[in-house]
Amino acid sequence: MRRVVHLSDLHFGRDRPELLAPLITAVNALEPDLVAISGDLTQRAKSVQFRAALAFLECLQAPVLVVPGNHDIPLHNPFARIVRPWRQYRSHISPQLEPSFRDDELIVLGINTVNRFTHQSGRVSLRALARIERALDGAKRRTCLIIAHHPLEQLVTDRKRPTRGAERAKDMLAQIGVDAVLSGHLHSWRAEPYAHTDGRNTVLQIHAGTGLSTRQRGEENDFNLLDIDVGSITVTRHTASAETESFVQSQTRRFILGDGGWSLV
Repeated sequence: MRRVVHLSDLHFGRDRPELLAPLITAVNALEPDLVAISGDLTQRAKSVQFRAALAFLECLQAPVLVVPGNHDIPLHNPFARIVRPWRQYRSHISPQLEPSFRDDELIVLGINTVNRFTHQSGRVSLRALARIERALDGAKRRTCLIIAHHPLEQLVTDRKRPTRGAERAKDMLAQIGVDAVLSGHLHSWRAEPYAHTDGRNTVLQIHAGTGLSTRQRGEENDFNLLDIDVGSITVTRHTASAETESFVQSQTRRFILGDGGWSLV
């Protein structure tokens, strides 16, 4: 079995400092095999915010896999945003924008969905999809997770623009055997299969809200724990309410893999 903690949208620079130590304590206590963070480490991609994010990452005891979010490139400096959007991120966090993790049971592939030419909306490129396909081609069967900042499916009530190339991405990921996509961006929690309707293998979508940000949008600060076994993924949401300074289990969903893909037990 493998344990993966999924964090997202920490937004250092607009965070709740009182939750920082409780979040570190909660994540380390779970003893995950990997901590996956789906972007927006900072609020405005400033050096001081990246340094705070790096200090947080260095407190985590497990290996960490991080992809950038749209807040991790400059907003108010158009030249830097277009010409060198990743300068601060690469300098402080990682030179890799699409990292990966592999062991005998798990493959985790990060994809960069940030579009430097837009303020908020993301995209899934054909190049990223081709890279995922190559990574899984001929590989021994292992649970495969994709980490991306922007979601591939949104509710009609979500106000943000849909991710470009999302429908194409969902089709391809289902065909090549991806098990779940872990994302953020919406600051809301969700764990369920994608809404496929034509018999294709079903992939799970697992959204984390915001681990630390004050931009909670009516939801509690949270993170996910994934307990992954052969043919089984259990997602447990850990939340901190506005009145408390600790994270506790609040929801659990278990999914099993069948002939048609993943389904809720």
